[in-house]
Amino acid sequence: MKTHKIICTLALTLVFSMGYSQKGKVREANEAYDNLAYLKTSEILLEVAENGYKTVNLLQKLANSFYFNNKMEEAAKWYGELMAMNENEDLDPEYYFRYGQALKSIENYSESDKWMKKFAESDRSDLRGRAFLSTVDYLSMIEEASRDFEVKNLEINTDVSDFGATQYKNQLIFASTRGGGKEYKWNEQPYLDLYSADKQENNSYGNAKQLDSEINTKFHESTVAFTPDDQVMYFTRNNYFNKKYKKDEEGTNRLKIFKATLNDDGEWDDIESVHFNDDAYSVAHPTINVKGTKLYFASDMEGTLGMSDIFMVDINADGTLGDPINLGPSVNTEGQETFPFVNSDGDLYFSSNGFNGLGGLDVFVIRDFENKQELSQPMALENVGRPINSPMDDFAYYENLGTKEGFFTSNRDGGKGDDDIYSFMIPECEQIVEGIVKDQETEEIIVGAKVTLLDKDGNQLEQQIVGADGAYKFENLECEKEYLIRIEADQYATIEERFTTPKKPQKLEIKSNLQRDEVELEPCADLAKILDIPIIYFDFDKSNIRYDAEVELQKVLAVLNKYPTMTIDIRSHTDCRGTASYNEKLSERRAKSTRQYLVDKGVDADRLTAKGYGESRLVNDCGCETTDDTNCSEEEHQLNRRSEFIVTSINGKKCPEKN
Repeated sequence: MKTHKIICTLALTLVFSMGYSQKGKVREANEAYDNLAYLKTSEILLEVAENGYKTVNLLQKLANSFYFNNKMEEAAKWYGELMAMNENEDLDPEYYFRYGQALKSIENYSESDKWMKKFAESDRSDLRGRAFLSTVDYLSMIEEASRDFEVKNLEINTDVSDFGATQYKNQLIFASTRGGGKEYKWNEQPYLDLYSADKQENNSYGNAKQLDSEINTKFHESTVAFTPDDQVMYFTRNNYFNKKYKKDEEGTNRLKIFKATLNDDGEWDDIESVHFNDDAYSVAHPTINVKGTKLYFASDMEGTLGMSDIFMVDINADGTLGDPINLGPSVNTEGQETFPFVNSDGDLYFSSNGFNGLGGLDVFVIRDFENKQELSQPMALENVGRPINSPMDDFAYYENLGTKEGFFTSNRDGGKGDDDIYSFMIPECEQIVEGIVKDQETEEIIVGAKVTLLDKDGNQLEQQIVGADGAYKFENLECEKEYLIRIEADQYATIEERFTTPKKPQKLEIKSNLQRDEVELEPCADLAKILDIPIIYFDFDKSNIRYDAEVELQKVLAVLNKYPTMTIDIRSHTDCRGTASYNEKLSERRAKSTRQYLVDKGVDADRLTAKGYGESRLVNDCGCETTDDTNCSEEEHQLNRRSEFIVTSINGKKCPEKN
């Protein structure tokens, strides 16, 4: 017989069975730096946007500049404006994801969920979206979660039922039917009692003996939890107290949780029933968090979603307990959720047959559960995989992150009895993260780049300056931990990459390509190329400035305001279509119209010259007099319809000649 059947009847018809960040900082230019006339394009974009000139492209670049520098409050603002402007247009789903992440970082979780859902619906093949909707294939997920370490059947196991191990000082406390005495009719084995086993020098456990008679009775006792000071114990027992054996209206004896206190003689006494026990339902399998502020348990009390759910109560400062709270659908299903355990990191483990698993009860975990519960953050459920889980029942998970010891119970093949306790050592899992810092466009190595490794909260862990090979490497990272890599270099936009290390040891390569963000302005430079200004569009046969052209001219205006010694020559060009004379006159009008716009915005007219060149300076072979213009595509003609903003002088230096 399986122990989960024992706990079933002794329990009820419910068949109980049985882990932001600190904002990224970008170095601001000092006075000497400004004198070199480096232009930070993100600053220009911000100034343009704040002046009310916005396009989808501009907002994308602006929001990204904050996002990749981990300035999430600003990123959320500009992504929000991007979404509002682009409400009825197609947008790369990646922007929904980034917006959702940015909103989450400022604790706007409900709005974040909205955009994460839109992200998932926009690209159902993306694993992040699929994880959000919990639709990932469970078998592949379980295999991915599985790890290669040894589990051992404890020597203290017998040919009957042994389960539910918990450490107490240098002892292991567990339940067993080995004690003889009155038999439980369900499996014709004695009723469960609580036992202790002493830790040996070789880290095994032996010398198993019953706990004192104040705890053990002639009925079932099992699963214990201790407060952090080791002075209070909670344990599971049949509804039997003060020699009274009680049943519900249907004649079923339920389970209850009892509390015992350690007296001065080192014995457990002052046993009392917790206030939320009831003859009509069961409560069982207590566990306490490392702070001693929360007690978790399983029950089929009112409000249960399924056969049994995981509940939580506050442990008040005076030791009293609050009112039970059902952990809800993030944890519970219409099936069985039971045997909760919370480790020192606040991860919640429990067993369930309501989620996809390998068979029977599987052990699941929600990483960083307590923190996420407090902040109302979304939770991700993970099947812990093999070798903890098997096709049989696996439950009563317990681990000590300090000693690296772990225990669970299983009725898998190869055991000694109905249910056996298995032990394991939590495997060391170290990651290596490496990369090579390169220029995104040229792929040249960026010597002297600073690479910083941070934890998920933005605390610096390690820092390296890359050498001639551009390589960096961080070793001994922990598995299943969230980190950030920040890469900085002069004249480049700082990037940050947030990642979570996997469950298995391996090398991770981080993409480390930087995009130039600062350009040294020199005489003869073309601001149109530096600021990525496309064609300055005019309506057909007209030279008045359109709104979309204003957005681009605002970039030029911002540069002129930033560098008051700069003078520029505005050059307007056309393609070959139309007569040469007409094109020259039209481009001349457009160049002067552009100049007048900047003058009207406050730029000294002496700093600006303007000229139209018509079709006289084509950048390709699409000349209508020399070739058939129909051989050129519209895109090729468009290359000739360009505007140039040539720096004729800056900081006393002049362009040698007009080209």
